[in-house]
Amino acid sequence: MRFLLEEEHHDLAASIDSMLAKSDLPTVIRAWNDGDVEPGRAVWAKLAETGVNALLVTEDDGGVGAGAVEMVVAVEQLGRHGVPGPVAETMAAAPILLRDAGLTDQLGAMAEGEVVTLALPPHVPYAVDTDFAAHSYLAEGRMLSTAIATDSRASVDLARTLSVVRAGDQLAEVDTSRAFDHGALATAAQLIGLAQTMLTLSGDYAKTRKQFGREIGSFQAVKHHLADVAVAVEMARPLVHGAALALDGRVPEPQWASRDVSAAKVAAGQAAHLASRVGLQVLGAIGYTQEHDLSLYLTKTRALLTAWGTPAAHRVRVLELITA
Repeated sequence: MRFLLEEEHHDLAASIDSMLAKSDLPTVIRAWNDGDVEPGRAVWAKLAETGVNALLVTEDDGGVGAGAVEMVVAVEQLGRHGVPGPVAETMAAAPILLRDAGLTDQLGAMAEGEVVTLALPPHVPYAVDTDFAAHSYLAEGRMLSTAIATDSRASVDLARTLSVVRAGDQLAEVDTSRAFDHGALATAAQLIGLAQTMLTLSGDYAKTRKQFGREIGSFQAVKHHLADVAVAVEMARPLVHGAALALDGRVPEPQWASRDVSAAKVAAGQAAHLASRVGLQVLGAIGYTQEHDLSLYLTKTRALLTAWGTPAAHRVRVLELITA
């Protein structure tokens, strides 16, 4: 089994990174925070042109027919740039859920760029950004229905709206376990991307900020903190890729995919949380301010730490699966 990314994976990541770098995401996120989602729609339209939305949609349904490995490579880049909107839902969970339910009509529209969101209680009790998404779904137990938003909840991430939803029209019975695993893994990939960006911002600041006539990055205490983050990110990323291989059935024991997903979600969350703490230590009070880009990634990290299953829930699942 080959555990390294192929050249096409690196090319995919580079093309998405280049496109998003030209989109001035900090400005897009701040506009979204203020209620203007149109710049965000433009970014999602560009993503659709690259085929990112269609990665997990089969070729028969108008998609790319790729797998979870390609999905996490792409979603990590979306995390690096802090792309707002229902990323895990649109890029990962919904394509799997609709395909497993036999509802393929909607997949073609998703492959062309339609954004969707969903709630999957108990671990995903709210639907994200229902006003932005073209369609909302609710999967309770084994029943998949359309979702109707009844109330909203504020998130620590201003570019994120949580909606309480109720079931509308019943669509199909479906096993939601694969969709949940893909959504959780996509969230882990986002967290890896966020951690990498926060590490970059912290490192760049440490190279320019001076105290006692020296750049603070020259002090061993700062170096060690930043190194700890780098190690945490590099240890978590292979777990995310390994879980993706398991979901794609490309490992000797794919039945352990759910365990691997939960382990990856915990590790990615720990790395991102450490990156946010070290970022605030390095930048100081300026890192808290909305004027600094670090704050955009801090708040999204905090929101995603508990999205698609809390760290505690995933730790419990790992324990249950290895002792079953």
